[in-house]
Amino acid sequence: MAIKERLRARKRLFWRLMLPAGLIGLFLYGLPVVRYLETFIPMGVCPSAIMPLLKDNFTGVLRPWARPEVLTCTSWGAPIIWDGTFDPDVAQQEARRQNLTIGLTVFAIGRYLEKYLARFLESAEQHFMVGQRVVYYVFTERPEAVPHVTLGTDRWLRVEHVTREPRWQDVSMARMRTLHEALGGRLGREAHFVFCMDVDQHFSSAFGPETLADLVAQLHAWHYHWPRWFLPYERDTRSEAALSSEQGDFYYHAAVFGGSVAALRGLTAHCARSQLRDRARGLEARWHDESHLNKFFWLHKPAKVLSPEFCWAPAIGWRSEIRHPRLLWAPKEYKVVRN
Repeated sequence: MAIKERLRARKRLFWRLMLPAGLIGLFLYGLPVVRYLETFIPMGVCPSAIMPLLKDNFTGVLRPWARPEVLTCTSWGAPIIWDGTFDPDVAQQEARRQNLTIGLTVFAIGRYLEKYLARFLESAEQHFMVGQRVVYYVFTERPEAVPHVTLGTDRWLRVEHVTREPRWQDVSMARMRTLHEALGGRLGREAHFVFCMDVDQHFSSAFGPETLADLVAQLHAWHYHWPRWFLPYERDTRSEAALSSEQGDFYYHAAVFGGSVAALRGLTAHCARSQLRDRARGLEARWHDESHLNKFFWLHKPAKVLSPEFCWAPAIGWRSEIRHPRLLWAPKEYKVVRN
């Protein structure tokens, strides 16, 4: 009997270990119906005492109570911008009153240029900061191959030559150094606020001045429901990007971040410097520049956080809280574009 009890105990332990592991595996890589279960993980609720205080320089007083099903503020009092929580007309008027020029940077290296750049720029002309002065900065190793895109009034395209790195990981990580230099040059002189975006996505609806702030982070569409201990931060304590299990607020997406020129100079300097230190130690963060970006936002809290509506992955499937997507990921074809 004692032997049988020990065997039963071992079986129970085995299934207690295997069942969560199996569910996590399906959750990450498998059935969409299992992935849908994440919608039942609560995001939290903005405290009623904070709600009346949520405002910024562009939208005035926000309406966080308009979206009770989602988290509309951070623990440090920054707004999380969802459709319905702001007045886009107020944001447009305020941006015009301040006479702003807004920069948008994008890297189009290798096959990313032919596959994605034209649609990115054409959709930006339809939806990005419409009615505002905009300067696009395209960084590429082939300036002559940048497609012609008809631009509206008070909108300009600058093409900056960059050297192509030997590995796609190096292309990703070199971005912070290149952006830092550009922000200290013509881009920094031309623009008041700048957004830095990945090229393998396109705009699907209005992405306006309601997104502007001194430092802006984007909630990652695949991770915004996950508990902190499950987020894919860099965990190697030797890395400059490392966050412990007790650290981190949200997981932010490097496909969209922005802010004032001064704030972005600080962000890009931090990330470029941290990557250099890792490289000197023979290290490479798990998610490259995104890992370092998440470390920066843990140390320096963003003034505004954009909900996943502002950068959504259609592959995730339908979500009731995603009412009005602004940017949509293109299907990932890494075998094509990274070779």
